[in-house]
Amino acid sequence: MNVATLTLNPSLDVSYTVPTLVAQQKVHATKLRFDPGGNGVNVARGLKELGIEAQAYMILAGEIGSFLERLLASRLDHLHVVKSSGETRINMTLLTENPWSQYEVDGMGSKISTVVLEEATKQFIDGCKEGLGILTGSVPPGVHRGIYADIGRRLVENSGRVVVDAQPSLLQAALPAKPYLIKPNKYELEILCGTSLPTLEAVVDEAVVLFQEGITNVCVSMDKDGAVLVNDSGVFYARVPPVRVVSTVGSGDSMVAGLVTGLIKGFSAEEVLRLGVACGSATATMPGTQIFSGVGIEELLKDVRVEKLG
Repeated sequence: MNVATLTLNPSLDVSYTVPTLVAQQKVHATKLRFDPGGNGVNVARGLKELGIEAQAYMILAGEIGSFLERLLASRLDHLHVVKSSGETRINMTLLTENPWSQYEVDGMGSKISTVVLEEATKQFIDGCKEGLGILTGSVPPGVHRGIYADIGRRLVENSGRVVVDAQPSLLQAALPAKPYLIKPNKYELEILCGTSLPTLEAVVDEAVVLFQEGITNVCVSMDKDGAVLVNDSGVFYARVPPVRVVSTVGSGDSMVAGLVTGLIKGFSAEEVLRLGVACGSATATMPGTQIFSGVGIEELLKDVRVEKLG
C-alpha cells in the first residue's frame, strides 16, 4: 500500500534541560538536543521504525529549512521537499529537573504561497494514490482551516484513504471527508463535541457518535488514563503501561504511527490499539523530541492491557 505523510508546517525542535527555573535569573542548560519536528515528520519517523515505507512530503524554507533537511536526510528514506520563501519555524521544549516539568513554545512558521501549497498537495496525493494519506499537525499562517478537508476529498477521489490528527478546528472541518482514522486526544474531543467528558463512558459515547457519522476508526488518547478505539469490530479500551515519563513531545504522533501500522498490516482492533499505545508510551520515555525505537516495542507491548467494552 502506498503511504504518505504531509507536513505543511514542519519545525526544528530545540530541547533544553535545566535544573530549575529562577525568575529574572539566567540558568544554564545541562542537556541540549536538535531534532526534526512537525507532526507529519514524527509520524513518518515512527512508521520507519515499524518497518513501513512512507513517502514524507513537506514544505521547507530558509536556513532553518536547509538545516532541517540535512537532519532528515539520515532519518527518512523517502523525503520530498517543496521549497518556500521565508523561514521554517523553531519550536522549543524546556524540561526542568527540580521539580520535573515540561514547557513548550511553538513557532508560527512563514506564510506560503498558493503555488507552493498546491505543489506540495499534488505531490502528496500522487504519492499515496489508492493508498493511505496522513494529514497531521498545524498549518502555516494564512492557510484556511478547511485545507485538510479539501486534500482529503481529493485523495478519496483518487481511491485513497485519509488519516487526520490535528487541532480541533482543522479536524472539525475535515470530518465531512469521512477520514479512515482520526486520533483526537480527550481535550480535543471535548472541544469537538462542545462539552466536558469527565468519565471513560462519556468519552466512549462521543467516539461512537463520530464512528456512526462515517469515520472508520476513531481513537481517543487520554494521557495516563489510556486510550479508546471504536471501529466496526467494537469498542476497545487500553491501559497505558507503567513507564518513566521523560518528555511527552511526539507521543501522539508515535501513537498514530502505531495505529496506522496495525491497520496496514491487518491486525485485529485489539492489536491495533495495543501497538498504538505502546508506541506512544515508548516515546514518552525518550528525551527531548526523540521518538521510540522499533527494537524496544516488543517488550512494552506485553504490558499494554486491552479490553473490549462493547
